[in-house]
Amino acid sequence: MGIDPAKPAAKSETLFVGEVGAKAARKLKVQRAGEQSVWFGLGMTGLIGWSVAVPTILGALLGLWLDGRHLQTAHSWTLALLVAGLVAGCANAWHWVSQQNKAMQDDPEDKDA
Repeated sequence: MGIDPAKPAAKSETLFVGEVGAKAARKLKVQRAGEQSVWFGLGMTGLIGWSVAVPTILGALLGLWLDGRHLQTAHSWTLALLVAGLVAGCANAWHWVSQQNKAMQDDPEDKDA
């Protein structure tokens, strides 16, 4: 009726076996899908870069247009909208990367293996 010392070891062993199995399944999935080229990685980097650059540039252009309309304000529209575009672009890139990460973690094919 005492505490069985084998039970905690069995639980940790089960967790370890599960982790090893999940890593093996991911490795097999990558091998089945084939290797992705360097161009794929550069394309993903470019996609993230553009998702930050486009809103930043659009914000700056809108700010230049507003400043060119001679709207007399104490602050520069160009600088304010450039920063707003940068923040929006970074949030967009973060959201996209987190969705891709979640999709990789929650892939239903991993559950079958």
